[in-house]
Formats: sequence, structure tokens, C-alpha cells
Amino acid sequence: MLGFGLNPVHLAVLTFILFSPVCLGIRSFPGRDVAGGDYGYEGFFRFAEAPDYRNGEECPAKGHKGYVSSCDPSLVHIAMTLDSEYLRGSIAAVHSILRHSSCPENVFFHFIAAEFDPASPRVLTQLVRSTFPSLNFKVYIFREDTVINLISSSIRSALENPLNYARNYLGDILDPCVERVIYIDSDLVVVDDIRKLWNITLTESRVIGAPEYCHAVFEKYFTDEFWSDSVLPRVFDSRKPCYFNTGVMVMDLVRWRKGNYRRKIENWMELQRRRRIYELGSLPPFLLVFAGNVEAIDHRWNQHGLGGDNVKGSCRPLHPGPVSLLHWSGKGKPWSRLDARKPCPVDHLWEPYDLYKPHRNHRLNHQQMLLSASSSTLVGYSNYFI
Repeated sequence: MLGFGLNPVHLAVLTFILFSPVCLGIRSFPGRDVAGGDYGYEGFFRFAEAPDYRNGEECPAKGHKGYVSSCDPSLVHIAMTLDSEYLRGSIAAVHSILRHSSCPENVFFHFIAAEFDPASPRVLTQLVRSTFPSLNFKVYIFREDTVINLISSSIRSALENPLNYARNYLGDILDPCVERVIYIDSDLVVVDDIRKLWNITLTESRVIGAPEYCHAVFEKYFTDEFWSDSVLPRVFDSRKPCYFNTGVMVMDLVRWRKGNYRRKIENWMELQRRRRIYELGSLPPFLLVFAGNVEAIDHRWNQHGLGGDNVKGSCRPLHPGPVSLLHWSGKGKPWSRLDARKPCPVDHLWEPYDLYKPHRNHRLNHQQMLLSASSSTLVGYSNYFI
């Protein structure tokens, strides 16, 4: 019926994968334990191998030579999502962090991949390893059915991707020994030492830190139905809420887990399903829970909005002041505009970190891509399915 030529055994396996019982499925692929074999990942993307960035003498010693445990206390932990649509941006972000890090071997990446991405998590793991052979990382699978029933429609369809909500579950996904993490989006580059951001103190038992933008009109992030309600706006009565962008956050996972903040965010998402209280996807629940109680970080660590607005994605200039991180939040992405030969001036600041190598036969037809994805899933399912 699907026209893929699957035999009954393959079809049964695929059915088992697709219609398995619901659970918060978390399974990691250690970055240094990737099975051999060709899963056809070059049919999706090809990247040049990055330079081998090494520590200086002043860097803290790692626990074990040749293998780095995510529980090593000397590590800087970074979490980000990994999918085929934004993979080019993710690779550029990793490259920028390593290039500017004083101790690149002490950076550990936690990549959260979607379960049913056209490129399977195992394929994405191979791509990362082939591009960054000495990188410390794990790839985790995020079960989309964990959150799919909590997602409401947004002003832009890309904001409805279940993977956008993976940040809500970092306390569950990452190892319990990981007590602190920097979460970053895939559409940014870091042009400063990431350890400076890592070393920021979260005071007064605050759970997250991020640049705040108190000049923004906070009311616009929620609907008239929210503000006209006699009870809902009282959530901010004891706070002075300011907008912050969730694409760059320092998170204390010990406090996050203890306070069960995942559940607090889900409660607002459940209310949104019953009543339309906001329009912007995964951001408003974070504002409802944290706005007014965020450790304010210097604006240099999130020069956001470089992708324009959420509708047109028009060009925007840099904000005045020093810059440590450039963030193409909004509709326009630098790789898309560069490929279309219609770049914005700021897109050329992203370009030096791009490791993408166009394939001669880059344009696979749709059926070839589906077949490749199905084959990858069938070959690798037993290694990561829970």
C-alpha cells in the first residue's frame, strides 16, 4: 500500500515501532560508540571535517583519557536539538563553540533528536561523529508522543514541531549527574568563550538565567482572553515580568527537577489546549512560569531576532554593544538566505562556521528520501527503541 516494496516482516517491525505504547522514551547513543556500516547519510547531507580543536595547558584535566563520562565535573554541558531540517545550523553552532572555547575538550554536547526524523538518530550520530571526530557528545531520542497532545497551533507551523518542546524535558532526558546545562537553539553561533556563560551564577535559588528585555511589550505575548480573565493574570502579581528568549538559557537542573518545573509548564500547555491564551508555541509557558524570576544575563549572550519576524523574516541589523552570541531567531535562516543568494548583511557573520558541502546529486526525489529513511529505521530500531 505504501509503495516502498517492504516485505511482511519489515512491515510488521515498522508497525511495532510506530504504534508502540506511550512513554517518555529516552535512549542515548554514546558519541564514541557508533556502529559501522553505511546508512546512506550522505544522501541527506555532507559536511567537511572540522579542525581538531584542543585544550590549552590552563584547562582542567579530564577524568579519563580517550573516554569522557557525562558525569565528569570538569565539563561544560550544552544541550541542543538535532534534526535534518536544522542540521546545517546545528553543525555551525557546534563549530563556533569549539573554535572560540578556551577548553574545547571539556565541552560535552547533549543532542536531542526526534524519533521519526527523515534522518534517523543513528544517522545523525554518524554525521556528527564524521564532522567532529573528537567531540564529546551523546544523542538522545525524544519521543514525540510525550508532548504531541499538549501542542496547540501557532502563528508559524515551524513553531509547532514537537522537538521545540524538548527543552521542557531536559531534567528527565539528561543523566541525573548532569546538574547544570546551557540550552541553545540551532540557529545561532557563539563568538566568545562558552565557559564565560557557563560560569554565571544563578542567585537567590533561580532556576534559569537568560538575557531579559524589559523594554519589550510583555502583554503582546498573551491573548486578550488571558488578560481579560479575572484570575490568570494574577500569576504575575508577585513578579515584574520581562520578556526573555528561550533559545539561550543557563539551567540549574537540580532545582528544575526538585521543583518539578516540567509539570508546571505542562499545566499551562494543557490550559492552552482548552482556552487560547497565547499564540507563540513553546515560549509563553516559560514566560508564565519564569518571567520576573530569571537571572538576568548580559545581552551580549543573545543578539536575537536576526532572522526577522515570524512572518516575513526580513533583514535586521545587529543591536548596539558587544556581541558574544548571534541568534537568527525568526523566520529567516542564514543558510537558506545564502543559498538563495539573497543574504542579509548579518548572514555573512554566520558563514565562516558553515561546514556544509553541497552534494553533486543533492536533490534526491521524495520517494528516494523516504526509502532511505525507512531503511535506516528498520536497520537501527533495535539499538535505540524502548
